[in-house]
Amino acid sequence: MRKEKTLATVEEYLDRVPEPARSTLAQVRAVIRAVLPEGATEGISYGIPSYKYKGMLVGFGAFKRHCSLFVMNPAVFELLPPELRSSKGSIHFPVDRPLAASLIEKVVKARVAQNEEAAGGVR
Repeated sequence: MRKEKTLATVEEYLDRVPEPARSTLAQVRAVIRAVLPEGATEGISYGIPSYKYKGMLVGFGAFKRHCSLFVMNPAVFELLPPELRSSKGSIHFPVDRPLAASLIEKVVKARVAQNEEAAGGVR
């Protein structure tokens, strides 16, 4: 069995994702990047695109029947409508329809606040 090359960048990850999920995730990525604080980083962690700022923030991924936004802290679900919880720690959405930008922004900002609080409130 041939071992797959480890992905190094989000671009490499997206290049391997078939349409329409690739375009959907590109839109999700753009929203995430627009609200990240200075000093946040983007990379691949656990095989998916991930964002870090004082710890893990969020990640996203494409699967056969859905895409997921990984919130990395289930406490974020307290801020969201109950129907959005698809599994512990993630929100599932169709491969051809990204989550609302306002929802993604809310999740990212909540995670930034959680990580800042955990780091002692230091920015």
